Amino acid sequence: MTAFFDHMFRTYPVKTRRALELLPGLMTWAIILLPVYGSFFFPIFLAYTILFFDVYALYKSFWLVITAQIATRKIRSTQEIDWMKHVDTLTHARKVRHVLIVPNYKEPLYKLRHTLLELTKQTFPLKRLHIVLAMEEREEHAKEKAETLIHEFKRTFGSIDATFHPDLPGEVKGKSSNEAWAGRYIYQRLCVEKQYPIEWMTISSVDADSLFDPQYFALLTHAFLSHPNRYRRFWQSATVYHNNIWRVPAPTRIISFFGSLWRTSILIQGDRLIVNATYSLSFRLLKEIDFWDTDVIPEDYRIFFKAFFRMKGDMAVEPIFLKTSMDAAQSHTYIDSLKNKYQQERRWAWGVSDIPLFFRWWLTVPHVPFWRKTHLLYHVTLDHLLWPTNWFIITVAANIIPFLNPEFSRTTLGYTLPQLAGFILTLSLAGIFALIVIDYRNRPAHLKTSKWRLLLFPFEFILLPVVGFLLGALPALISHTQLMFGKRIEYKVTEKI
Repeated sequence: MTAFFDHMFRTYPVKTRRALELLPGLMTWAIILLPVYGSFFFPIFLAYTILFFDVYALYKSFWLVITAQIATRKIRSTQEIDWMKHVDTLTHARKVRHVLIVPNYKEPLYKLRHTLLELTKQTFPLKRLHIVLAMEEREEHAKEKAETLIHEFKRTFGSIDATFHPDLPGEVKGKSSNEAWAGRYIYQRLCVEKQYPIEWMTISSVDADSLFDPQYFALLTHAFLSHPNRYRRFWQSATVYHNNIWRVPAPTRIISFFGSLWRTSILIQGDRLIVNATYSLSFRLLKEIDFWDTDVIPEDYRIFFKAFFRMKGDMAVEPIFLKTSMDAAQSHTYIDSLKNKYQQERRWAWGVSDIPLFFRWWLTVPHVPFWRKTHLLYHVTLDHLLWPTNWFIITVAANIIPFLNPEFSRTTLGYTLPQLAGFILTLSLAGIFALIVIDYRNRPAHLKTSKWRLLLFPFEFILLPVVGFLLGALPALISHTQLMFGKRIEYKVTEKI
């Protein structure tokens, strides 16, 4: 079958690509409009579907509580261990080197400096950390900024280099193409010229605002050396938005709150864990799969699935039970901060543009375990479908049926549907309060705020219905619709202050 589908994709490349690009948007709009046409043609089935989904949403809220709490406990216990002491007992420990690629564009100098200063707190020997400041050639004053940082930190790390990614024909401007340029440069610099053995090197994709736990690279070294299949693994920590959580607008804080807990909880969920934002892998693996792709904006899911299908399914992501703290989207004014967050969500939601390619690989790449590739693709597709539709089903669907079909509203089910849906969703408030407690305990001590601010924080969730639409469903819906019509988005860097 894979040969048949491969023939179809090669014979009709444009038609097959457009057909797959239509699917996410069509499915999204079909789900959103389901309460409208379903109210006339199958109201009973629709009512039970809505109730089922509300129960499912309730289950997912408590599942998030349970998994976030378990992952948080694992992080705490991991932080109490001296990982360098364990690393020193391992064979080949002194051979390991870590390369950090820091892609950036128009990042403030002080932001990059702060990120590098935080790296100096690592318990792992700094002389075996190699930094690459992946700049864009089109950025004004990029060379001056790089020279300043190189001068300040050249004696601190094993090496610190800067690359200047040019605008090349056929490439999409963004993080992925920038990292590919920097990755090839540092491979030539360290592995070819200095002849460091690539078998004992990892490489990390590091957002410019990523602040690692002091033990991250010690634990990564231990995980890398201890794993029997180290050249077929990625490593992912809990990326949380703690850096500036009390300085951003309340709507941004609410979205970042759920994002931090979700990315913490996902560490214990097996194949549900896929690399995001800041992650690590063996340098040898990156070279085998020919680095990052240059025709894509969201690079993290793309590089994992690229590796997964290239290696015929022999690929997984291992959790690093430590936190990597990042900035929530912020700007210089309240309104600009909200715009900044909206643009960030639009960029993340554009990850749906990878779904057609993943389906193509699922259909055409032979000798990949069927159930595992299907499980991975199912969850990625489901996450992207629920992103723009979840809000509509939970918030308005139960009230649309009685309005459009008054006759059905006079039945017992039709009359009680809005009350039943409201009651189920009210129960989920208990899950939100539990998550607030977990989040509070999960934040580092220096990020604690006043007791008065903490008391007011739960009341910010009154904004959740509006925030969920404007900073959740809407940007995702626009991304799905834009893909459906064959349009592309322009990469916009999240401003950092």
